[in-house]
Amino acid sequence: MPDLPNKIKKEFDSIVAFLAREIAFLHASRATPALVENIEVLAYGQKMPLKQLASLSVSDARTLLVQPWDSGILQEIQKAILNSNLGMGVSVEEKYIRLSLPQLSEERRKETIKVLGKKVEEARISMRRVRDREIKLLEEAERKKEISEDQKFREKNIIQELVDEYNAKILELEKKKTEEIVGIM
Repeated sequence: MPDLPNKIKKEFDSIVAFLAREIAFLHASRATPALVENIEVLAYGQKMPLKQLASLSVSDARTLLVQPWDSGILQEIQKAILNSNLGMGVSVEEKYIRLSLPQLSEERRKETIKVLGKKVEEARISMRRVRDREIKLLEEAERKKEISEDQKFREKNIIQELVDEYNAKILELEKKKTEEIVGIM
């Protein structure tokens, strides 16, 4: 069981990375390419993320510019953005699309913070599942006399320390995104 901490760290790292990607899509008070970069666009007979088809840039705090590398797929990009239901204003100009973020109402901010809370809780639940699975394996190994009781408790403590460390990372992500949503930044 010497590689147990590394195994758990890899799983926790992927949970935290997934959470970071998920919350990047939550509408904050500022425009960022992360809001649209992974929108799936049907282009060239397959679905591709927008970031592979166009240049994404921030024009100002509330405006994103999407400039396709091939102007022939401008309509497909527009359609994908509209279907994504991000609530942005979309205006097509000659060679690019301008996306305008609406001002967030207080009600919308509260809804977005609730969604953020749910995503954070899902990440914590995933971590608890990993922890519980590993503790069950430790207890089983002790029953089979593969490890001692002392070793089981040492490993359990290591697992709990990792859970605490990664919960702190999740809390930091949540704090930063909440500040972004309420417009403190």
